[in-house]
Amino acid sequence: MQQGKENTTKTTLKNKTDKTCGNSDLPHTAEETHIRKVVSCPPVLTVNSADVDLQDNDFYELPTFFNLTVQRYDGETCEGQFHGEGVACFEGGHVYKGMFSKGFMDGPGVFTQAGGLKYEGEFVCNMLVGRGTLTWPDASTYEGEVLNAIRHGTGTYRCANNGVMYTGQWDQGKRHGKGVVYFKQGKKTSWYKGDWVKNNREGWGTRCYPSGNTYSGEWKNNLRHGEGAMRWLKLGQQYVGMWQNGVQHGNGTHVWILRRADGSQYSQRNQYAGDFVQGQRHGQGTFCYAGGAIYEGQWRNNKKHGRGKFTFEDGHVFEGEFVHDEMTTSSLNGNKAPTSRPGSSILGPDMALNIECLLEKIPERNRDTERKEVECVVLRKARELRSFYSFYSRLGHAPSPDNSFLMSRLQLWRLLKDCNVHHHSITLAQIDNFIRGDETSAEIHSPFTPMLLRRTLSCLVVVAYHIYHKDVVSQNHLLADCFSKLMTDNIIPNASNVKGFMFRHPDCAEVAVSYLEKCWEVYQDYCRVIAAPREDRTMTCRHLLWLFKDLHLLDSNLSTARLLQIITAESQDPSNTSACLDLEITFLEFFEVLLGSAEVKCPQVSPSSAEAKARSDLPEKSDKAETSNAQDMESQQPVRATVRERPQSAGQRDGGKVVQTSGVRAQDQEVEIWNQTIHQFFNHSFFPAFEHYQLVSRNMKEEKLRQDSQRHVAEARQGAREIQESEQRQQ
Repeated sequence: MQQGKENTTKTTLKNKTDKTCGNSDLPHTAEETHIRKVVSCPPVLTVNSADVDLQDNDFYELPTFFNLTVQRYDGETCEGQFHGEGVACFEGGHVYKGMFSKGFMDGPGVFTQAGGLKYEGEFVCNMLVGRGTLTWPDASTYEGEVLNAIRHGTGTYRCANNGVMYTGQWDQGKRHGKGVVYFKQGKKTSWYKGDWVKNNREGWGTRCYPSGNTYSGEWKNNLRHGEGAMRWLKLGQQYVGMWQNGVQHGNGTHVWILRRADGSQYSQRNQYAGDFVQGQRHGQGTFCYAGGAIYEGQWRNNKKHGRGKFTFEDGHVFEGEFVHDEMTTSSLNGNKAPTSRPGSSILGPDMALNIECLLEKIPERNRDTERKEVECVVLRKARELRSFYSFYSRLGHAPSPDNSFLMSRLQLWRLLKDCNVHHHSITLAQIDNFIRGDETSAEIHSPFTPMLLRRTLSCLVVVAYHIYHKDVVSQNHLLADCFSKLMTDNIIPNASNVKGFMFRHPDCAEVAVSYLEKCWEVYQDYCRVIAAPREDRTMTCRHLLWLFKDLHLLDSNLSTARLLQIITAESQDPSNTSACLDLEITFLEFFEVLLGSAEVKCPQVSPSSAEAKARSDLPEKSDKAETSNAQDMESQQPVRATVRERPQSAGQRDGGKVVQTSGVRAQDQEVEIWNQTIHQFFNHSFFPAFEHYQLVSRNMKEEKLRQDSQRHVAEARQGAREIQESEQRQQ
């Protein structure tokens, strides 16, 4: 191609849209009620219009190029072809400004379509390949990776019309993989974060609706489908269980939180646990009323219907037929304690065990007996197990009216470590693999993976087998004996006695949790470097030492020996540091080492001495300024102020009040020091160091690629010269 002549570059250009439909409506319920004489019907699950999914709107695709005729070219040429930097104007008003190579758009450049669409980024042989930014005439943008003019890799799309923003993975032009979409970019109050399959929410993800309601669980074709938990914020309700096509379907537990009665210390709640069909209670289920009454039996279309047993608050029992929520007879059994029906399931649906991986190790003829025996042990320990689950699921959370949370894998790790499970020649990372099921490698190592009660119990049974199956003498009831030993030796004596650096104080835990997500990204990024090309990417203690050295975090305070002490603090033999270097660690262990290192590397001065020094260095303030500062401090610490202003009994007044107030203030000071330490370490040491490490690594990689490219060019030129010299010699 020569400058000034009409030439063509074979490219294509198109712009079309594909719409992604939103989710179906969300159900909600009113408050459950109970009337003693006529058993009332709990309300039907209805639709909450405030939680209808917003539309993703148009997600434009990238342009490709039609055959365009070059009308004018200004720029560098080589051997009659566009080569180097130049500007090409095409028929129709399209313009390209950037690098050319042998007649092709190749390298960084900007292509502006006549209609206003603009692409700025990398080109390879007239194709959009690499990273770039695309801007549509309506100001919508896409910034990220492209392959053959298709969004492919990671990138961010922003829609100017409705504020929708998606950041995450793409595959062949569609959202596919991990990603987050904000439906109102400015407010970020309506979002989805999780898995995508070909533009649909599919897999595991969390959806926050405009009303504040949240769902965390499995999705399929943009609908809640599988196992998940839904919380209705204003209604005070929660459902945990199975979903199908957007509604409750299968086993589940629905809880209605009632207003706290005057003078009561605890919130009251109704709870249904059992079968659901298309959003209604249908099948076998148990309803526990806030007043203490219990119904166990059959349901049809949200009403008690069929054989059932109703136990009143005073212990009186009616057992018989129900029709449309009413008893068929007025006769009541007198003061008869509730008993289990013959043939009923030993464990309810919320505690059902999934231990098929263990039963496969048992002779087939004994499997039913083994399952029944271990379920009996779980049932006998149900009260303790529920209590421990509730306790650990609350760690790191601010107090809630109902105090009901789903346990995360991070909290499960903490439970196992508190119970010294890792002292039995088994690591938490190995336990994750034992209970992984159908989960991907990323899911089994994620601290945010929710663990329902039944899944947690199944995990404990699996752990019990792996650490005690060789110690159990009798093999008749192997699983039951192993689980009993785990409960007796590990769980009951140690659970709720929280160790480690993260959860030892509620206020400290809330601060530490705020750094979880970013530290998880660091953990994943470093694992990708050290574990490539392995799929199961985890970190060892040795890798953790390398990380601290790579980031230059070691100093006179935090030496290698001191870091090893922090790493092995909860080991069975802390003095034997060499034995743990090659052991895999979970994110909890990684994160708690960071917290422990912060206390050593960034020690803070006590508030009293710091305050005295500050007062000696600063000029005197007016009474008005001091009053204003005191009010500001009180407004920033409402929780602590409430604790200090709690009414005292007569015996605690005067001298007793002074002692208690002093103790509370001292505790607040310790928490404040710890918070400052953590903030200093993460924001001024760890995160900046890791960002610098990434920048250096990226520059080194780019420099290596540049050197490799130069070497290849030199080799090509040398080859060309040798061919030319050979031809000249032949002539």
